[in-house]
Amino acid sequence: MRAVVNEHGPDMRRLALLLGFWAQVTGAQAACLPDQVEFGSQARFTVEIADTAPERSTGLMNRAAMGSGQGMLFVYDAPGHPHFWMKDTLIGLDMIFLAPDGVVTRVHSNAVPLDETAIDGGPGVQYVLEINGGLAKAVGIAPGQAMRWSGLTDPAAPCN
Repeated sequence: MRAVVNEHGPDMRRLALLLGFWAQVTGAQAACLPDQVEFGSQARFTVEIADTAPERSTGLMNRAAMGSGQGMLFVYDAPGHPHFWMKDTLIGLDMIFLAPDGVVTRVHSNAVPLDETAIDGGPGVQYVLEINGGLAKAVGIAPGQAMRWSGLTDPAAPCN
């Protein structure tokens, strides 16, 4: 049996390698899109960004459902001590409180729909991610983990 070498053989191999590298880079960048957050390889969510006072005060109120891969990311200009409640919120939520570098500081699981009891986020919080109730535990999101997101100004888990 004789091997036949195409005159474009080496170039085609290089092209295949470059395409493979490009696919890996593109895959890594997907987690760094402005509307996506990721916790390691275990969880990725497409999020709505609430970064103005009116957006933050409305949040997820009056919504009947939210997809399992979706959430809302509350973004504050500076670290603070946020308190949340479930007034007019119809779906149970997990609230993930994050420091300026994206590290999880607290997780409040299964916030009760329509409950007006204050949920304390703790000090030093700049971001809050709301996802469906029970999902944080199911995918293993816990204090100390880093969230990847393109908007982090001081990321513990950088996008690049």
